[in-house]
Amino acid sequence: MERPPEGAAFLSSPYARAVAALIRIEHLTKVYPRGSKALDDVTLEIGTGEFLVLIGLSGSGKSTLLRCINGLIKPTSGRVVFDGIDVTKSRGGELRRIRRRMGMVFQQFNLVRRSSVFQNVLAGRLGYRSTWRTIASRPSRLDIELAFENLARVGIIEKAYARADALSGGQQQRVGIARALMQRPHLMLADEPVASLDPATSHSVMKYLEEINKKDGITVICSLHFLSLARRYGTRVVALKAGKVAFDGRPVDIDERRFKEIYGEDAVEVEIGPGPTADEAATDAALARATVDDATHLLIPDR
Repeated sequence: MERPPEGAAFLSSPYARAVAALIRIEHLTKVYPRGSKALDDVTLEIGTGEFLVLIGLSGSGKSTLLRCINGLIKPTSGRVVFDGIDVTKSRGGELRRIRRRMGMVFQQFNLVRRSSVFQNVLAGRLGYRSTWRTIASRPSRLDIELAFENLARVGIIEKAYARADALSGGQQQRVGIARALMQRPHLMLADEPVASLDPATSHSVMKYLEEINKKDGITVICSLHFLSLARRYGTRVVALKAGKVAFDGRPVDIDERRFKEIYGEDAVEVEIGPGPTADEAATDAALARATVDDATHLLIPDR
């Protein structure tokens, strides 16, 4: 009898997904009004704690799949079940409660450009605020502390009062991650989070997503163009081609033959250089943590 794998290999194995499936995607199909079929009978199980990377050509269905998972797009047929709840049938308050448990990071950042970094991050708590606090724009003390904590975590606390449009692309994406963390999510969806960034900045953003996955146990589903990033950060890779699952397995199992099956015979793999070392990342995190208490104290004086 075959024994289940141990350690990190277990998280990306069928054993883990069978025991603790956080998401079940069952025969999901999406046909847009003009007849374009974005998803074609997609079935997947995603376990708690996985870092799943979606790869495939532009138009292969990656973004549509992510938006079906959080209910932003309704599928034509099939269903998405999140932690035992059918997302595709949920409406109103139930759907809002589901989405509170799903953070999302967007390719184009989706920040309010004229607002401060701090205000953009606080927006991640809107789903938890009472009506009067939302109308009065009065965040709670807990929300303020959490905002500084998450800004420190992504190494950008010194930009808290800067306008979002004054930041670089990589910094704006880190604001987007901090905003998503304000939801205290169980699932993090990232739609091409590094598509607009240079290689070094791409690794910086991916390292934060990796930390969220490993330290917090948050399941991450991230769509990417570059296979080298998928191999570096993913515990599992799912490739979509014309809306169908073309590959589902370990990143190391995507050899040249499978690469060409996914991307086409004329495709050439582009390597994204190595990111920061573990020691460099740890140093950056320590420096950020050292400033969070001081920043919080400035905004919330002792009583």
